[in-house]
Amino acid sequence: MNKNPYSLVFGIEPTEYISRISQQNDIVESLRNSSQRVYMVTGVRGAGKTVFMNEIKNYFAKQKDWEVVELSTERDMLNGLASKLSSKDKLSDIFKSAKINLSFLGFGVEIQGTNPIVDIEIALQKMLEALKKAKKNLLVVVDEVVDNKEMREFASVFQILLREKLPVNLLMTGLYENIDDLQNEKNLTFLHRAPKVSLNPLSLGTIAENYRVNLNVDIQEAIKMAQLTKGYSYAFQVLGYLAWSYKDDMDKTRILFKQYLEEYVYDKIWSELSMKDRRVLFAIAQVPSGKILDIRNILEMKPNEFTPYKKRLIRKGIIYDEQGYAIFALPLFDEFVNENYIDE
Repeated sequence: MNKNPYSLVFGIEPTEYISRISQQNDIVESLRNSSQRVYMVTGVRGAGKTVFMNEIKNYFAKQKDWEVVELSTERDMLNGLASKLSSKDKLSDIFKSAKINLSFLGFGVEIQGTNPIVDIEIALQKMLEALKKAKKNLLVVVDEVVDNKEMREFASVFQILLREKLPVNLLMTGLYENIDDLQNEKNLTFLHRAPKVSLNPLSLGTIAENYRVNLNVDIQEAIKMAQLTKGYSYAFQVLGYLAWSYKDDMDKTRILFKQYLEEYVYDKIWSELSMKDRRVLFAIAQVPSGKILDIRNILEMKPNEFTPYKKRLIRKGIIYDEQGYAIFALPLFDEFVNENYIDE
């Protein structure tokens, strides 16, 4: 293999990647059985949300009784959904047979003897009723959701389509704070009940074996490298890419590894944190053991004062709680915090 199998680019499926099989299977089975119709996948930047979503999307795209449409929150999502559905040849025939005239909305051809539908919500209801009659299901996927006008309008109509028992399903990915903002919209109650899946770290054993095979290193070195990534998806790609590029210079690889993480991920994460969150992270970085009692002593915080910060940082994917210990979930993030924290 002459081409580097790893990637430094976000959102593009690299040659080498590690699936989260258990979490993917849980979502696939729930959607197939209709036990859940909506899933929200969260994770820190670089956690592998897009690749995770694409694997589920690709699975359903291969199923004869499923249709998959991907939408962007930067455009009119309702019109985008109707347009993409009507542009699929096999679905277009179904809509024509059902005499759904979408010509006024700019989709398809005019059907003689049938009044054109002028409302996008009614159009989508009619289209989905036709899909239901044809025994087809629809999966809508949205990557990196934000709480904007387009997303709120789409979610509001989607909620109605669910209540009408139409065959619609929704898979969204996003940063914790963006999904949390959307779930807190008072008119979108169905999102409060939607499962929120936080992506687990990649298996260190699987990472080590991947490095051993692709980088031609011994298993002990591969294990050290895997441990350095902490199972963080982007770190797995970056370290693999750099180790492939600088095979005989692990010192340079580690320096560049830290630099890539900081410039492409950590600077952005840090900029979005409040000063109090930064102060808590700095205290965590001062306690190598991660013992929460020692961290609280530095901060002079009581348990009820510290807990909200801890929960928020866990949800953001920056730390995790392990039986009374706060541990950084991101590789070398403690070094980054120590180098960037300024007490104000």
